[in-house]
Amino acid sequence: MSDSCSTNPTSSTLPPPPVDGWKHNGVRVIPGNSLQSTSSNATHNTPGMDRAAAIDFARVGAQKLWAGTVHIHADAKTGAHHHGHLESVIYVVKGKARMRWGEKLEFTAEAGPGDFIFVPPYVPHQEINALKDEVLECVLVRSDSEAVAVNLPDLEPVEVPSSVKWIDPTHVE
Repeated sequence: MSDSCSTNPTSSTLPPPPVDGWKHNGVRVIPGNSLQSTSSNATHNTPGMDRAAAIDFARVGAQKLWAGTVHIHADAKTGAHHHGHLESVIYVVKGKARMRWGEKLEFTAEAGPGDFIFVPPYVPHQEINALKDEVLECVLVRSDSEAVAVNLPDLEPVEVPSSVKWIDPTHVE
């Protein structure tokens, strides 16, 4: 089977397989019921949010990303925080997310099931469950194997944020 998508002529050269022939050092399937809660870790805990790690260095040896789940209880919100140098992608599985961001959380947008949210490095933000009777369930992926969360308890948010609609820069009308 050829790699017709590759533009790198050396991509067909694989490193030698590990001693076990990739059995335990190849693809990993992490069952949903075996995720590791990070809520008990004060370094990675964000008030109002429960995270659980699926993919990280300790669990699978991932060196360039962290992936897991995030649950925000009905009518709850996280504290203001950022993720340092990391980029984050949030995929909404169930519920309705309301994001606020900016130096004073002055911007807002909402996302529902099937929507993706991108959070650039160092952007102060807050996740809010916009529903009063349903848990917000998301999948989270970050661009490093550690789950950096820097809480910003002194951030004073504006009372009424401005709504922002996404404009696709690759399909400008």
